[in-house]
Amino acid sequence: MSESAPVRRTRGHLHDGREIIYYDDSHPYVDGTATRELTDTRPPVSPERAGQMRYDPLSGSWIAIATHRMDRAYMPPADECPLCPTGRGTEPSEIPADDYDVVVFENKSPSFSTRVDGVPGVSTLVDDEPLWPTLPAFGRCEVLCFTSDHDSTFSDLTVARARTVVETWVDRTVELGAIDGVEQVFCFENRGAEIGVTLTHPHGQIYAYPWVTPRTQRILTLATEHRERTGGNLLRDVLDAELRAGERVVLSGRHWAAYVPAAARWPVEVHLAPLRDVPDLPALDGDERDELAEIYLDLLRRLDRFHVAPDGSGVRLPYIAGWHQAPVSTGRDLARLHLQITSVLRAPGKLKYLAGSETGMGAWVNDATPEQIAARLREVG
Repeated sequence: MSESAPVRRTRGHLHDGREIIYYDDSHPYVDGTATRELTDTRPPVSPERAGQMRYDPLSGSWIAIATHRMDRAYMPPADECPLCPTGRGTEPSEIPADDYDVVVFENKSPSFSTRVDGVPGVSTLVDDEPLWPTLPAFGRCEVLCFTSDHDSTFSDLTVARARTVVETWVDRTVELGAIDGVEQVFCFENRGAEIGVTLTHPHGQIYAYPWVTPRTQRILTLATEHRERTGGNLLRDVLDAELRAGERVVLSGRHWAAYVPAAARWPVEVHLAPLRDVPDLPALDGDERDELAEIYLDLLRRLDRFHVAPDGSGVRLPYIAGWHQAPVSTGRDLARLHLQITSVLRAPGKLKYLAGSETGMGAWVNDATPEQIAARLREVG
């Protein structure tokens, strides 16, 4: 853990053997005077095992098949929330403690898991057809609860608590990236029913993939071509160009800058990038992590003021926030850490649907100009 952000990590296991980790920043836990309660009182059961991945020869992508996810919790009432501390609801939750600061645990219904049938990395064939190899869906999926307050959201956190979340992202990236067979770690948050969340308690997720994801692979391919053509780093050159233009820059600090990309796809889209070239979250120094906690909260609070409801109140913007990090073992000299936040809400009560052109052809149409999006985010600062 970073010396500039005292955080105490305590490990335990849930009733089915899944790991749970508390990240404490408050007394009496951070100094070790007391420890979180780790005993899960639910009857022992076997954890879900990984499904499989099937290769799509028309896209070059692996598709995870996880049928057990159909039975995962969906919008339970507040007194049955599995992410609240045990004791606040009518039955034991996923978190045995009666309170927590930040907590991470293995997902009960994982898309990827280290508990696999077969041998990780060894493929078989669907229908004995060489076009369709299949692999165990090896990896790991974790849930990260930002706060024990069920009715809160990330933008309501204090700077100190947001800093603990930053340290948790760093710690999980290091630990998951060290698992043999993991090639990429992705920290992200889905917020809002419009995005498709199944639990309203403020939380994010962390995926450890057994391959480099299609989005990252595409960026690395374009970055390779850019380097061969210009000698530069594509993501560095994009940031420098946005800073030179200035029109789409939303806010900046000593270590970070947020901007709306010149070719934004979504009705609300903003990227947050460090000014120093770093491949991933663990490469950030203490000062960069400190400022990240502040500037990220500023950005999220602007997003919460982006739209105004007919009655004049603010609108909690549904969004997806995802950290693009360098893969574990490839392309680390071409990748560059950045956060991408997107929203499907183009106006209060109006969503952008991925219709024929976007879904069928991957040809995007945006109803707002990136310059308009950036101007609005500056206005509500």
